[in-house]
Amino acid sequence: MLRIVVKEGENIDRALKRYKRKFRNVKVLQELRERKQYTKPSVTRRAQIQKAAYKEQLFTEE
Repeated sequence: MLRIVVKEGENIDRALKRYKRKFRNVKVLQELRERKQYTKPSVTRRAQIQKAAYKEQLFTEE
């Protein structure tokens, strides 16, 4: 559970921004989306290999 301590005199918008940043960094939403459906380990591995190959291609073109 995320906790944000709002300091005295702190703007509520700034505290909300800190909460959103913490929520994004914890990757809760990303994990929920991944768990919606099952993906086989081989499919996950294949996607990682394709992503790495794509990144490598981008770096070699420069």
